[in-house]
Amino acid sequence: MDNTVDYDRLIDERADAVIASMAERVSDEDVKRLRDAFEFAREAHSLQKRKTGEPYILHPIAVASICGTELMLGTDAVIAAFLHDVVEDTDHTLEEIERRFGRDVASLVKVVTKQKKDKYDESKQVDNYRQMLDSVQYDIRALLIKLADRLHNMRTLSSMRPDKQMKIAGETDYFYAPLANRLGLYNVKTELENLSLKFRVPHEYEELTTMIARDEELQHNRLRDFREEISSLLDDHGIKARVYTEYRRPYSLWRKMRKFGDDFNHLKYRHFTEVVFDAPQGKEEKEMVMRIYSILTDHFKEKPGGIANYIDSPKENGYQSFHVKLLASFGRWQEVHISSERMIRDSQLGCVASSLDDNIWQWIKKFRMVLRDIAERGTEGVGFMDEVVRSFYNDDIMTFTPKGKPIILPQRSTVMDFAFELHTQLGLHAKYARINNQQLASIKTRLHRGDIVEVFTDPEIHPTPDWLDTAMTYKARKAINAYLRQLPKPQYRRCPDCNPMPGEEVIGFRESDGSISLHKRDCPKAIRLASQNGDNVLVVDFQPDDTLYTVSISIRAVDRYHLLIDILDCITNDLNLSIDDLHSVTEDAIVTTLITFRVHSFTELQSIMKHISVIDGVDEVKRIMAR
Repeated sequence: MDNTVDYDRLIDERADAVIASMAERVSDEDVKRLRDAFEFAREAHSLQKRKTGEPYILHPIAVASICGTELMLGTDAVIAAFLHDVVEDTDHTLEEIERRFGRDVASLVKVVTKQKKDKYDESKQVDNYRQMLDSVQYDIRALLIKLADRLHNMRTLSSMRPDKQMKIAGETDYFYAPLANRLGLYNVKTELENLSLKFRVPHEYEELTTMIARDEELQHNRLRDFREEISSLLDDHGIKARVYTEYRRPYSLWRKMRKFGDDFNHLKYRHFTEVVFDAPQGKEEKEMVMRIYSILTDHFKEKPGGIANYIDSPKENGYQSFHVKLLASFGRWQEVHISSERMIRDSQLGCVASSLDDNIWQWIKKFRMVLRDIAERGTEGVGFMDEVVRSFYNDDIMTFTPKGKPIILPQRSTVMDFAFELHTQLGLHAKYARINNQQLASIKTRLHRGDIVEVFTDPEIHPTPDWLDTAMTYKARKAINAYLRQLPKPQYRRCPDCNPMPGEEVIGFRESDGSISLHKRDCPKAIRLASQNGDNVLVVDFQPDDTLYTVSISIRAVDRYHLLIDILDCITNDLNLSIDDLHSVTEDAIVTTLITFRVHSFTELQSIMKHISVIDGVDEVKRIMAR
């Protein structure tokens, strides 16, 4: 602790700044409550120090400052920020806080207080994530206080040991930064991402920071001229706007480098030019965007396909802007963002910017619904986090029905996710799709922003377990799992090595969990089990039913005209089978054809092979066993 610093004076100055900022927008009574909360927290933490040696109370003051001045939260939330560590780190209780500051403050403090347990369901970290996310069902302010707490901890992380830095930075990158992004808190998200990168890979971070500074210096004059050219154009048309260049931060560039495999010098759009005007929200705001766009594209050449309209189609976190790529006089495409002052402000404040912001509040409503669904299903631990991350923590894409209805999905979503988002029954019977009115696609095809998707169904189509490998959204996965759970459970568990079918000579073994594994009698695994656990051998009656089993056969034949057509005709027309895969090679007049299809039993397979074997020219038909 630095004895040269007058900490009492520093504490008073910082607390006074928070309270003075709040006094500009709250009542005198609320100011008194804020002062009381600070004094209460100061007394409670009076004997505690941070890792830096500073008085601990400086941390709650900083969290309250972020909540009050950066996130613009109300009085109760800022009071809770002052008190957020009191219950966890001192002898004071929630009951005491409720008596003194009210139930609302106490409930917020309760959510941000880590619950101490003798044994955690999965881990202390996962339990804390779940506790915080559960609070969304009731009040999002608790999440915002926790984000403010994490932001200040990251700002002061340099005082921690390297192992603690890695733990806290890892949590931040995995959970807190994506959460801030999805709440529309762009500034918080960006700072958390970059602080996380700084402490996880400090050398890479420093190298990127140096390269950005060098590039800014090299590009300074040409970017200045580009900005002045834009400003002059707008001034000539009577439009007042702020025009500035913003370089993307190290984390954003680091992520792009990893995604595209480029080095820094070959990364496109390391910076963008922001054109910010002031206009009333609504129709006039959009009209001004279109007017500026028209002025700029009359002067600069526009890159075809370079538009991203986030005004008519905001990101799910509420972000709005109009992006266009223009060719500067120095011969390079420049990314330009056209935004209103309101859009810039809202991108910083996100979900707390306006109670009228339908996009973000619709997202919160959807988030609450999904969390309730996960809780009702009883998903625990890492499984819980995986479901939430899968559903919400990827950048979203906006897709459309043929009638123009927007469907927002997580990045990497498929036709299958699109179908389930529209209607559960559409998803359950989805067979294929047509994308952008031309491309024929399977339901497992990954979608991209702006895709127009038409889904086609078949009442005979139903989900299979492999659908879960493709589905991204919680809604799709929930519906698929529900369908699979209601199917009759198989009586036996087939050995994955020998893959027995009805009609083959099989034997069963009772496993330690009570299930019965089924093997062919010549399966090496069955032989080993019989020698080691002979008392668990069971005679089973493995009869065919509606289940289809995938099989592959190899056909060798002498080449002739119409040979392959005759083989296909036999399988598809004579035997009414659907072919899953076919591969045929002719070498020196000898044809080798591999065909995969599905049958109900070994007896049916034998019949099929017999039919194929009598085709003129066919010499050998044999089953290919999986390895």
